[in-house]
Amino acid sequence: MRAIAYHRYGGPEVLELVDLPTPKVGPDSVLVRVHATSVNPVDWKVREGGLDPLMDAVFPVVPGWDVAGVVEQVGLDTPEFAVGDEVYGYVRKDVLGGGTTAELVAAPVRTLALKPTSLDMAHAAAVPLAGLTAYQALRRLGVTEGDVVLVHNAAGGVGTFAVQIAQALGARVIGTASEGKHEFLRGLGATPVSYGDGLVDRVRAEAPDGVDVVLDLVGGVVGTTPEVGTPDVRVGSITDPAAAELGGEYMWVRPDAADLTALAALIDSGAVRVEVAATFPLEETAAAHELSATGHVQGKVAITVP
Repeated sequence: MRAIAYHRYGGPEVLELVDLPTPKVGPDSVLVRVHATSVNPVDWKVREGGLDPLMDAVFPVVPGWDVAGVVEQVGLDTPEFAVGDEVYGYVRKDVLGGGTTAELVAAPVRTLALKPTSLDMAHAAAVPLAGLTAYQALRRLGVTEGDVVLVHNAAGGVGTFAVQIAQALGARVIGTASEGKHEFLRGLGATPVSYGDGLVDRVRAEAPDGVDVVLDLVGGVVGTTPEVGTPDVRVGSITDPAAAELGGEYMWVRPDAADLTALAALIDSGAVRVEVAATFPLEETAAAHELSATGHVQGKVAITVP
């Protein structure tokens, strides 16, 4: 099969198109014919060696954890799926190696769910990691009807999902973003505020009694939480361990089939729409990584696999 892989950590130049054997399919896994994947900031950070202290790498590493495709082969004990099912998932394994930027991927059933029927493959592949991150964080923070939620970096890949999911849970959302992305956030239903000096005053102007929840998706901003929050503010961050010092949580994301199914229902109901900023073919994965690394992408970057 064709795949994008790297034989050592480094910049986008280490990515190359290679031929690899078809992945073996374990008893609780299925083989997915990949139609699309997407790029998350973690992908290029992993490629640079950012997770080396935490996870073993089996080179050549095929990057990517998001997938949308069709089940081509089932394992010995996988009653959840049948050949021909259209699925999507967050295929993070215990080691870095057999990722989703390839024609085929062996995916544990715990990482997959049936694809949202309203989405094409590229848009479905843009959901799993970012959508799960937002969904799981907001659930852990107990977001409920009537809450005022402040989302930092609200126009990014995770932020666009967080804005919409929080509203689906009945919350009002204030989102920080650069001035050029304010109209986009208004279109999602959020109240935009700008980054930088005066942030606390701008948030307080929109929420005089303070916000109930702060979700940090950018880093370096949780220190403002006591000034913008209510006395019982709940705070979580996917980027800054300092959230724990404020009585909050530093969060990661887990593969979860039930949460993927819930996300698919939100998407198919129209409560959540998926933003794809750009799409690249498999051969141009390096360019997709480079675009993601600029930090200026509105939504997600998808990669299609013919």
